[in-house]
This record gives sequence, structure tokens and C-alpha cells, in this order.
Amino acid sequence: MPRQIRLDQIDDYALDQIKTLVKVATLETDRRLKLNTPVDTGRLRASWQIKQEEFSGAVFNNLPYAPPVVAGVDLPPSWKGIQRTTPFLDAVAKDIQTYIDSEAGRIGRTS
Repeated sequence: MPRQIRLDQIDDYALDQIKTLVKVATLETDRRLKLNTPVDTGRLRASWQIKQEEFSGAVFNNLPYAPPVVAGVDLPPSWKGIQRTTPFLDAVAKDIQTYIDSEAGRIGRTS
């Protein structure tokens, strides 16, 4: 049976559901990025950080070699020992979009 919400509570309920979805999606993005990050010393994987706000979330990595490693592009010769990898950011982004769509649908069905 669907949950019953009074008309004057719909706003608060919807906002809470959106906040929860953003939080869960940000945490899941962090988890998947860490899972897919190539490991040599583990520094790149350990450097992923989360910035969470009320209606937005971000996962980022401040290491200077993170963007080329994530994108799978050639690295400057000065970064010896850091290997070129296959790009994984697009795959993670696509997976996360599917995850968000699924979670949003679940919220809609259980509300």
C-alpha cells in the first residue's frame, strides 16, 4: 500500500527524498571510483574526496596526475612510474546514471 502523505507535507517529503538520493548517489560514486581506480602505491585511490551539500554532491581528486590517469591519456615523462591506464570515468558515470535512475524509480514506487 502506498504511503499516505498529507498535502501540507508533500514539499518536505519530496525534499527529504531528493537530499537522500543526492547523498546516496555521491557515496556510491565515491565507492565506484575507488573500486575502478588503478593501484600502484594506492595514493590515487586513497585521495578521492567527497564534498556534500544539501542538494549537491561531488567526488574529486586533487592529485595532479588524477585527470590523465582517470581519462587514460598519456602522461608527461616527468611522471615516471605512473602508468597509462584505460579510461574508466565514462564507464563509472554511465553506471552511476543508471543507478540514480533506478533509485529515483524505487523512491517513486515506494512513496
